[in-house]
Amino acid sequence: MIARARTGDVAAYEELVRRYQDVAIRTAHLVCPEADADDAVQDAFLKAYAALSRFRDGAPLRPWLLRIVTNEARNRRRAAGRRQGLALRAAAASGVGPLGPTDPGPEGAVMAAETHAELLAAISSLRDDDREILGARFLLDLSEAETAETLGVPRGTVKSRTSRALGRLRETLVAAGGGSDR
Repeated sequence: MIARARTGDVAAYEELVRRYQDVAIRTAHLVCPEADADDAVQDAFLKAYAALSRFRDGAPLRPWLLRIVTNEARNRRRAAGRRQGLALRAAAASGVGPLGPTDPGPEGAVMAAETHAELLAAISSLRDDDREILGARFLLDLSEAETAETLGVPRGTVKSRTSRALGRLRETLVAAGGGSDR
């Protein structure tokens, strides 16, 4: 499909966009304000199309594309001059990741919603790099290798940042009374 898109086959590229659009949107929402995320994704797909000739044959497309999306979203965040909380509402609204619906009944649903809201608030209070690493690993369910390539860091850095971010998240939840201090 990539080879066809490289030769100018618009239908092939449209199929690639359809295949990766959801994960690209979730990635952008992890990095920049919600209002800018869709524009960042659109621009990233245009940049990716223009850069297809530089894509390495045999390399996985998803990490390469998500790195372009991440960079575009970061640029938009910087240009806007905003350092507001991460727009995880998009992931929460779509039920992405381990926080998705499980149909636990009315009482369980209320408790799950409260826990979910507490977790999202705690994640939103973290630093940008902590939110990016946790979002990539746990909301987008990227592997360590995919996260490393997407964020442009070594795999070992992904491991250490994930560990530190989880520690800070745990501290935030414990301080808010929403978690145990195990």
